[in-house]
Amino acid sequence: MLKVGLTGGIGAGKSEVSRLLVERGAVLVDADRIAREVVEPGTPGLAAVVDAFGREVLTPEGTLDRPRLGSIVFADSDKLAALNRIVHPLVGTRSAELEAMAGPGSVVVHDVPLLTENGLAPLYDLVIVVDTSPETQLERLTRTRGMTEEDARARMAAQATREKRREIADVVIDNDVPLERLTEQVDAVWADLERRARATR
Repeated sequence: MLKVGLTGGIGAGKSEVSRLLVERGAVLVDADRIAREVVEPGTPGLAAVVDAFGREVLTPEGTLDRPRLGSIVFADSDKLAALNRIVHPLVGTRSAELEAMAGPGSVVVHDVPLLTENGLAPLYDLVIVVDTSPETQLERLTRTRGMTEEDARARMAAQATREKRREIADVVIDNDVPLERLTEQVDAVWADLERRARATR
């Protein structure tokens, strides 16, 4: 099994790269999706978040109000750290369970938005960073996700710098390019990942 960490700044296009890798045969462990699962209604994770931040982070239906929680934690680094202390261990446990289900010759791609920030690079055989300019990130966040420029900049500022992400990268995929060029890069990376996975058997 080859364990790959995939990361990049918000709006860099990790989801598109992970989709392309899955099409080619990768097993995906999506930390964002798992992070949503571990705070669904009735979970210990949601109960811990409510204990820490109060019932105002819940919708009237009792689900987590993500925009509300986001506006709280992305404006305060201590509150963001408190949220991470709750969610990250739960995500780590579930990720390990999903990884264990993959076959011995698999390429397992862990899509981890905060891989750099949390010093997780040593957990993986290889780290891929999806890289874009801050200008591209800002444009994508405001145009495709409907964020205000202020909110987008706050979320970008809460993450590691572009330079810090590139420092931990074994492979950098440039996503300031058309989809066709991105696909060509992913094809080349996938061929290398398959070679490495075969070598681990």
